[in-house]
Amino acid sequence: MASVSTDRDTGLRKVQFTGLDGHRKTLRLGRVSMNTAIVIANHVEEIVNQVLYPRPLARATAEWLADLSPKLEKKLVAVGLIHPSDAAKEITLGAFLDAYLVRRSDVKAGTAVFYGHTKRNLIDVFGSGRPLGSITPADADDFRRHLQTPPVADSSPKKKGEKPRKKKALAAATVARRCSLARTFFKDAVRRKLIAENPFDDVVGGPSHNSARQRIIDQDIIAKVIDACPNAEWRLLVALSRFGGLRVPSERCSMRWRDIDWSGNRMTVHSPKTGHHTDKDKRVVPIFPELRPYLDEVFAAASKGFEQTVNADEWILPGFRGKAANDGNWRGVNLRTQFEKIIKRAGQTPWPRLWHNLRASRQTELEDRFPSHVVCAWLGNSEAIARKHYLQVREVDFQKATQKATQHPAARGAFEAHGVTTNAKTLGNPRVLALKLGDTGFEPVTSTV
Repeated sequence: MASVSTDRDTGLRKVQFTGLDGHRKTLRLGRVSMNTAIVIANHVEEIVNQVLYPRPLARATAEWLADLSPKLEKKLVAVGLIHPSDAAKEITLGAFLDAYLVRRSDVKAGTAVFYGHTKRNLIDVFGSGRPLGSITPADADDFRRHLQTPPVADSSPKKKGEKPRKKKALAAATVARRCSLARTFFKDAVRRKLIAENPFDDVVGGPSHNSARQRIIDQDIIAKVIDACPNAEWRLLVALSRFGGLRVPSERCSMRWRDIDWSGNRMTVHSPKTGHHTDKDKRVVPIFPELRPYLDEVFAAASKGFEQTVNADEWILPGFRGKAANDGNWRGVNLRTQFEKIIKRAGQTPWPRLWHNLRASRQTELEDRFPSHVVCAWLGNSEAIARKHYLQVREVDFQKATQKATQHPAARGAFEAHGVTTNAKTLGNPRVLALKLGDTGFEPVTSTV
């Protein structure tokens, strides 16, 4: 802990603490009041603890660092608590972001692409040469407004026969995610003592979920789509998403024949997306009755009518993997274009989030039959994520509610037979107004007390 002491002869105050290198250090303050010395000691302790036990720096300390006098700042630099304020001015936004992305070699290829989009947006707004320490909370607000503003159509002359590219405004959920990632970028700069505070701390990008893009794909619709698929592999690909709830393309294209337990009627699903979490690299999923015929069809083709043994190490859907999948970049496996053509061939209109809504439709169905924790274990997500991004209200839910409503007249007769009255203002819905009781009250009559 940081402690304050006073020299008996001179009256000068100093703060002693254990520095970031583990050695005892002294911050000499000179002639200041005891209250001022205690405040400085508390901030020193907060800086040390924030490094030793990583967490956001307390706002009071961040504001104190931002308003340091040059003399005190020099003393803090001398004892190794902070970098010189000029450091952030020397480091440009572009150089910092480049270094950050190099350090984040732990993220998957798809996440790295998302990081790149946010980096591009920051450079577009602030410029690559903008000093890192000069970006303020007001600038962060400008960044959010920039993302929310629809882009200007490209009016540059086109080559003969070239169609103008359509530019769309970013969805509210995309704006929220990119503002959140920008906050993560600058949080790293705060932790490295390059800046005193995160300018994106108070930036709210908007809702991270867009319910307008949710759809329930009924089984009769998906049946038509499956019938329009060109081959057995495509039929199984769609069925694994709609009836198995698998992610596309990573989970379905990562399955091998050894993952199928025919006798146990279940399959092991490997999840590249969640593989970096403990015990989240794979899960066991039932082979649902709706899914089994399409799996049998592909297995029969792979074994050529069961005349030869299928290699357990072979991919179940080898035609969809491609070089991009082998490199771990699943975003390079393009299934959307062909799937849209199949949907149109089936006489249907392509829905938003083609593959995700198939998986969400399955989770919504299963939640109606099984406990939520069971369904989430099968689909590989959490109950919180399921409620936010997957579960939807279906037409069948309204039908069930209507069916129950039609039973009210009979139920009303039963209620009235037992002494329960109704209120005409509630359109005939039963309402308990009074219960006719005898002298015995609620308890049954007994022969003895």
